[in-house]
Amino acid sequence: MTDAAHQTIKSEIEANDVMLFMKGSPQFPQCGFSAAVVQILDYLGVQYGSMNVLADEDIRQGIKTYSDWPTIPQLYVKGEFVGGCDIVREMFEKGELRPYLQEKGVLEAA
Repeated sequence: MTDAAHQTIKSEIEANDVMLFMKGSPQFPQCGFSAAVVQILDYLGVQYGSMNVLADEDIRQGIKTYSDWPTIPQLYVKGEFVGGCDIVREMFEKGELRPYLQEKGVLEAA
């Protein structure tokens, strides 16, 4: 990973309480897994930043190195790597995601 890619990834994670590295954009996800995470976050009403990894090969590869996680999308909350689609979906289905986000202070209690 280039230093520039590492710095970009780090600064995006630091600048956004909730940051999603995905394929495409929240408006136009370009893979089903990214779309699923966007759908969950939007359903919960979470404000989040996003970055299209397809727009920059250094970022696309760099995020995998940064998190030591092989797949995209990747969700970060308050600088902490949460996981990819399967983990986010599982947390949502088990009713664990909303309380986690509330505990982190990025989602108001209903």
